Amino acid sequence: MSQNKTIQTDESVQTFLDSVEDAQRRENAWTLVQLMQEVIGLPPQMWGTAIIGFGKTEYKYASGREGDTMLVGFSPRKQHLVLYGLSGGNEYETLLGKLGKYKTGKGCLYVNHLKDVDMGTLKEIVQRAIEHKRKV
Repeated sequence: MSQNKTIQTDESVQTFLDSVEDAQRRENAWTLVQLMQEVIGLPPQMWGTAIIGFGKTEYKYASGREGDTMLVGFSPRKQHLVLYGLSGGNEYETLLGKLGKYKTGKGCLYVNHLKDVDMGTLKEIVQRAIEHKRKV
């Protein structure tokens, strides 16, 4: 059985975010840390070398593959902020319609700048994703 490439580590979130070269991207990342920490009530943890995750959940696919992953998280990539784990729940598509400027792909939400999205809607998307995952 293959191992999950993205695993929780003991690396420092502070050190990682301090290494983000673009000042605006770094500021946006700290805003996401605050938002997600407020919603989930757990501290940020590094997952792999470049993802900041919150919480932990187990998954198991029909193929038998299983492992742990974060409930929600994000990565301040060079081109986008990539948000993970936000899909799920009945109102996801409706909320995306209110979010603002974004792209989606393979279960991720891509945002260029937080100024391009409605932060109240983003917070609600995070809340709904957490509620959905805790019910499952």
